Amino acid sequence: MSVRQSLLAILDQGPCYGYQLRAEFDRRTGSTWPLNVGQIYSTLDRLERDGLVQKADIDADGQNYYEITDAGRDEVATWLGSPVAPSAAVRNELAIKLAIAVTLPGVDIAHVIQVQRSASLRTLQELTRTKNSTDNPESAEELAWLLVVDSLIFAAEAEVRWLDHSEARLARAVAAGFATPLPLNTEIPKRGRPAKSPAVSS
Repeated sequence: MSVRQSLLAILDQGPCYGYQLRAEFDRRTGSTWPLNVGQIYSTLDRLERDGLVQKADIDADGQNYYEITDAGRDEVATWLGSPVAPSAAVRNELAIKLAIAVTLPGVDIAHVIQVQRSASLRTLQELTRTKNSTDNPESAEELAWLLVVDSLIFAAEAEVRWLDHSEARLARAVAAGFATPLPLNTEIPKRGRPAKSPAVSS
């Protein structure tokens, strides 16, 4: 999730101060991704450093407003007009947990999957109940919130399907006899970067 571009897009509607930006972000996303004020102000500092926002007026309460610059508007337009690419840095904690668990001795991986599936199904049921309570939006705010809830529902459904698939894959591996723990590799790893392969002459 891009906090940077989201805050810029809100500022494109008019100058805001930090707490106001946080409230606007929460209002537009149904408080799905709570941001603390420190995160807001550190993002504003970086946006100012990069020339995408600038400090504006200070009100009677001492609130310092920020306003978007032309470069910031260009960034918002680019963000809204571009697809979101999955980040290579994002690690799926559940996938890593299962990957490690299946290599360890004495772990009942089927139980690990069942526990997670139960939790994922509970989450899915809660999200579905939440969605059904306001499934006919009467404002842009409700519509924005429903779009976020729909996304979370689809993600939960995908997680349950993946867990079912993983359980079936595990059963096949057990039947084939290769779902065995990995022993520690006793070979001492070499320090530094791997040596480059010699160039092949043509």
